Amino acid sequence: QLQLVESGGGLVQAGGSLRLSCTASGRTFTNLAVGWFRQAPGKEREFVAAISWSGISIEYADSVKARFTISRDNVKNAVLLQMNSLKPDDTAVYSCAGTTSRYYGGSNSLHYDYWGQGTQVTVSS
Repeated sequence: QLQLVESGGGLVQAGGSLRLSCTASGRTFTNLAVGWFRQAPGKEREFVAAISWSGISIEYADSVKARFTISRDNVKNAVLLQMNSLKPDDTAVYSCAGTTSRYYGGSNSLHYDYWGQGTQVTVSS
């Protein structure tokens, strides 16, 4: 059974940076497509970024383009989300999701079979 665990969240001032990590255990990571999603209090879950299992296909939400970077390290079984120039609107619980059924999961949360518990990111103004 695949398990995903997020880490790296915390409290940061506006303009600062954080790097989130999504690590996988329980099975091979190399054919796992991964997406990051976030949910702020009182709001629906929204797509942040996604990466194919090869790392070639990458997609970002418009709200994070040019500020966030998704990458993967298949040796460490991890997908990273580097978040720069953070804004208070980025405050949310960030969760990673994975699928082995597709080469690329994209922005549709229904394409993902496995979910982590989430990590809190809080950006103060």
